[in-house]
This record gives sequence, structure tokens and C-alpha cells, in this order.
Amino acid sequence: MNKITVIGAGNVGATTANVLAHKNLAKEIILVDIKEGVAEGKALDMWQTAPVNSYNSKVIGVTNDYERTAGSGIIVITSGLPRKPGMSRDDLIAVNAGIVKEVTEKAVKYSPDAIIIVVSNPLDVMTYAALKASGFPKHRVFGMAGILDTARYRAFLAEALNVSPLDIQALLMGGHGDTMVPLPRYTTVGGIPVTQLIDAEKLKAIVERTKQGGGELVKLMGTSAWYAPGAAAAQMCEAIVDDQKRVFPVCAYLDGQYGLNDLYIGVPVILGQGGIERIIEIEMNAEERKDLDSSADAVRVVMKVLDDMKLF
Repeated sequence: MNKITVIGAGNVGATTANVLAHKNLAKEIILVDIKEGVAEGKALDMWQTAPVNSYNSKVIGVTNDYERTAGSGIIVITSGLPRKPGMSRDDLIAVNAGIVKEVTEKAVKYSPDAIIIVVSNPLDVMTYAALKASGFPKHRVFGMAGILDTARYRAFLAEALNVSPLDIQALLMGGHGDTMVPLPRYTTVGGIPVTQLIDAEKLKAIVERTKQGGGELVKLMGTSAWYAPGAAAAQMCEAIVDDQKRVFPVCAYLDGQYGLNDLYIGVPVILGQGGIERIIEIEMNAEERKDLDSSADAVRVVMKVLDDMKLF
């Protein structure tokens, strides 16, 4: 790919750009920020690691120069206020919706054929804001959440079971945050159902820790995580650039799937060069279905806050 743009040079955006460069996924990685010198400085620092880490992707930082992003195949949006201790994801919406709208409109002006990956929080609603602001088809606008959430889930399970995280496959659905829906029935370790390897109470505790995974890190550090979110966003870019047809949990727009309409929520999809190539509908039992519907209801509450802002 010729060019990937990352909007927002904070911790998440800078980490995303760094991982993208290391993976050699584009000729140029453009890092954009509103604060003078920040993107330029971080990009220069990254580029100076290229001789050491053996990659060729040129990392370029700019301040509000969206013309420099022209022709990007992928736009990753990380802009927005990070979550602070005691702040819910919903508290972020008033500020971040305006930011996401502005940067999306500026970016798509110069890259009308791009795929947009949203990382800004509250994720489900910010992805919806990017869809509205871009006017793009829904399969080209989606959010990064499930890959991060399943990574946390898999990491916790690997630790508890003393196995490699590479052997754990897992699926989470629903909103990004406290109402996410982990699915132990669809979690395996080397093909073995996880329920055969861990008792129900331990598994329940890991599921609850996963739901609070972002909050746990905020309490420890005083700000949101960035290493795992940045790596997860880069993995989505890799699936698109290399047309890998990976099956990932992604924040996708539903138009009747799972009986849900007109909202973004986490579901398994096939991700390739066209963006979301197919939404996969899995079989769910009554309890799982109830949890997904409850999560969808929670997302709609936050979406109403966006609608009431009359931004679109």
C-alpha cells in the first residue's frame, strides 16, 4: 500500500504508527496531530529506528496538514480525549464526537476511497459518527474493539492456564466496554473447549476482568492503554493490506444481522482488502442473546446522546 494515515499522535496513535512501520505495511505512514511539532517529533524518532529495526516504511509527521494524507488507503482515527480515572466512556462523547466529525471530514476530502478504522472512544458511537461524517459505505467504516478485548481475554486465560496465548482462540461480541459479551462456548485452547480446562468460577472471574480491562489499566496508570490498542489497530490494517480474510471481532454496522438495525456493535467479520467482506452470524443460546441485546440497548443510549447533539 502506498500510504496509511493515523490521525492523533497521542499514545495510541503513535503506537499504531510505530507498529505499522515495523510491519512494512505502506510506503508512507502519515501521522497527524493538532499540536504543533508532536507528530513531527514522534515520526522522526520512529524513522530513526528504521536502520536498527530493518524496515522501509517512512514515517512522516504533520500538524493539521490533511493534504499530505491524500491518497491514503487506510485512515486510522485515534483522536480524542483519553479516559481519565472516574470517567465513563459515555462522558467522552460530547467532546470526542465533534473531534471525530472534524478529522473525518478533513481526511476523506483527500482520500475518498479509503477504509476508515476508528479507535476513539466511546468506540461504538464514534464509529457511527465517522460513518455519518464520511458518507462512506458501511463496509469501509468500522471500529477496533473486539481484537483488543479478545487479546486481553486470551492473555488472562494464558496466564491462568500456563499456556501460550497463541494457542487460545476466543470471541467477544457487543459494545466496547462494561457491556461486552465474552463467549466462553466459543473459546478454545489448541482446539480444546476452554470449559474443559478451567473451572466455572475461575472462568467467570476472567470474563469479568476482561469486561473491566480498560478500567483496570486506567486505575493503574491514570490514563488509557496504548500498547495493546495500537497493536490491535495495526493488525486490522495488516488484514486489509494483505487481503488476509481474517476472522476478527470488529465494531461493525448492523443492518438486520442478529435482529439489530442501525447501530455499530462488535460482531465477528471477515476482514480483507475491501474492508468488512462479510458479517458472520453465529448461533447464540438464550443467555448469550439476552446479553447481546442488553449490550445493544446500552449502545443505543449513548447513540441518543450523539443524535441529540444534532451534529449531522
